[in-house]
Amino acid sequence: MTDHAKPHSPATVTREQLIELLNEDLAREYQAIISYVIYSQVLKGAQYMNIADELKVHAGEELAHALILANQIDYLGGMPINVPKPVKTSEKATEMLQFDLDNENETIRNYRQRIGQCEALGEYATAEYIREILKDEQDHQIALATALGIEVPNINKIK
Repeated sequence: MTDHAKPHSPATVTREQLIELLNEDLAREYQAIISYVIYSQVLKGAQYMNIADELKVHAGEELAHALILANQIDYLGGMPINVPKPVKTSEKATEMLQFDLDNENETIRNYRQRIGQCEALGEYATAEYIREILKDEQDHQIALATALGIEVPNINKIK
């Protein structure tokens, strides 16, 4: 396992590792933008019209998140990444929504860690930006779980 692949506790992350982790978050935001653009256009059927419209809004919010992260990466002395994480697609609406929910769960988990890592380095403003992003991500999680007709997943129990 390489050093950057290890999970980082808030006390052990370096500034360079934080930049790397924020770039992973940025790649996930790019992934979310792409998936929301695609899914909002290909979801078919009356039962998906509301969530399709909401996904259009989510795409714009994810773009705003990407801009914030890129700004913070630059502030910390890094170069923002330019490659998204892979986007899954499906012919089935429920699978696409589940892909999005899984991605939101991962994003929320990572942002919760990132806040502690930022604060451990004394980067309180960056932590605050991420807290604001986290609010949107949790709203996305709720909307997707509702569209799937399931309970909102408890991130603390998902590994």
